[in-house]
Amino acid sequence: MIAKLHGLRVTGADLHYEGSIALDPDHCEQVGLLPFEFVEIWNKTTGSRISTYVIYGERGGRGCALNGAAARTCQIGDELIIAARAEVEPDEVERIRPRVALFDAENKLVDLHEYAFEADAGRWRIVRTSRPKPHSIARRNRR
Repeated sequence: MIAKLHGLRVTGADLHYEGSIALDPDHCEQVGLLPFEFVEIWNKTTGSRISTYVIYGERGGRGCALNGAAARTCQIGDELIIAARAEVEPDEVERIRPRVALFDAENKLVDLHEYAFEADAGRWRIVRTSRPKPHSIARRNRR
């Protein structure tokens, strides 16, 4: 997992749009989610799980709208977890800095965490770094 938006509430759904999840670019940039990046979506309210891709919605609108077939998996107000992943080689792990953004019921950012991987006696240990500052989209190695 390289990026996660935790606790976003669904603000819209459009069955007749071509597909995707429309997210506030401000939210995406907090964790480094890119347009057209595939994400897993876990609906905490219903338990449903789907995969789709990100498109940017209205900046500053705090929106989270599922489109196309994905619109059938949610209701406005459902709480979601949205996560992106990357496949990396073992020698790349130390360069990965997963970010997790946590949201309240109005889709306002309440906390931001960043993690790092450290080698420890031949095993990987996950540590939380100091509180990260918001940043623009960071390009990562992705496969």
